[in-house]
Parts: sequence; C-alpha cells; structure tokens
Amino acid sequence: MNTEYDITETLDVKGQSCPMPVVKSKQATDGLSEDEVLEVVATDSGSMSDIEGWANTTDGVELLDQQETEEGGEAVFKHYVRKTE
Repeated sequence: MNTEYDITETLDVKGQSCPMPVVKSKQATDGLSEDEVLEVVATDSGSMSDIEGWANTTDGVELLDQQETEEGGEAVFKHYVRKTE
C-alpha cells in the first residue's frame, strides 16, 4: 500500500481487461468528493496506459502515481487517481 496518499476508496478490478478498469474507475471517481483519492488495483498490464490516457484526457481527475508489484507470483498494477473537482 502506498502511504503517500490518503486513500479514500480501493477499487479491485483484478481479472478484468480493457475497457473495464477504466469504466469502473470512472464510475468510482464519479462518487468521490474533491481531493479524495481512488486506488485502482488491476492485473491487466494494459491498465497502465489505459488509466493514464483516461486521466490525462478527463477533466476532474488527476493521475498521481502508478506502480507495478507482484502478489502471489502475479503482476499487480496499482493506480492512484485524485478527484480534482
């Protein structure tokens, strides 16, 4: 877990592939208040570029960080998105 951010909500989209990590991230951020942080946990390697692209082209969200870790021998991708408005 990243301790740099005060995570408001964690969204687990492990096992889901494009476009679901982005679709569910958008739905989750819609429910957040300004300055709250969503942690998205995915296993789809494409989520790294997909969530970055979505955040860069969407008003009201900011991609804070992305990390690749390993859990139980499986690559896990964590994304930290802040709602900005």
